[in-house]
Amino acid sequence: MPDAQAGHEKTLTTLLPALAGSSILYGAGMTELGMSFSMEQLVIDNDIVNMTREVRKGIPVDDITLAYEEIREVGSGGSFLSRMSTIENLDIQSSPIILNRQMYGDWQAAGSKDLADAAHEIVEDVMKNYEVMPIDADILKDLDVIRKRADEIFRAQL
Repeated sequence: MPDAQAGHEKTLTTLLPALAGSSILYGAGMTELGMSFSMEQLVIDNDIVNMTREVRKGIPVDDITLAYEEIREVGSGGSFLSRMSTIENLDIQSSPIILNRQMYGDWQAAGSKDLADAAHEIVEDVMKNYEVMPIDADILKDLDVIRKRADEIFRAQL
């Protein structure tokens, strides 16, 4: 089930291959070594994969992220936490959809939903409201040509 252990394992099994250069991130939504599938885990894994993609891009190094002026203004031993530049750049590496970054009191006031419950709400909403976009007629024709050719090749091998 989607819980802290699953989140930890999913993060490591996504991040480490990505950092090693893998272009395929396997296992989104899978649980129990791939023997089961969880829509809620898929929603959570979507954030993990998106955050991993951001990590692979590296850390931007420019005038804004180096914050020379801020450092000079705040000085040695000062705090950057209340600076507008810190707040503006807080999500530079990731903008999760499901992971909650609220302060504890705000999270509690919003209903204290854990990650699995929040993911379940998204799953229910998608299942209820998602509308499949029809495939363009030209694309369907092209796919039909490919299917017919594959059928011919398959029959020829029998």
